[in-house]
Amino acid sequence: MTNSIATSAPVKGNWNSQKDKRKAKFPTLTDVRKKILLVDEDKDFCILMKKLLINENVDFIIAHTLKEGMFLLEKENPEFIFLDNILPDGSGWEKTEYILQTYPQTQLNLLSGFNVPKTSASTFRILEKPLMLNELLSCLAV
Repeated sequence: MTNSIATSAPVKGNWNSQKDKRKAKFPTLTDVRKKILLVDEDKDFCILMKKLLINENVDFIIAHTLKEGMFLLEKENPEFIFLDNILPDGSGWEKTEYILQTYPQTQLNLLSGFNVPKTSASTFRILEKPLMLNELLSCLAV
């Protein structure tokens, strides 16, 4: 199984200088802890996402089914949701309108590994796997 997230370039040199450059380009979420809900059936992808964002001062909530994800969305009221299209119990993207209407304060990010439509929607983002780290961080810099 291949990883679904890639970094844009290998890290070279002093880690601190690389981290400082990243901070200048992508602000971290150190001001206030944010909740992220990730709904994806791929457990390896979920673990990788959580590890990539461990230093971003977020609470990470994971669901592997649409039913579990919708329950956690209501219970946890996260600031961000990353919702996969193809889940074991249905299409995550079919919940787009419901999420946008019911949780307008939540930044919706739709995920898919294939057949990603292009959109000019301003209320949500569509991200194609594999994700680039800078693309992922830009979703959280709102």
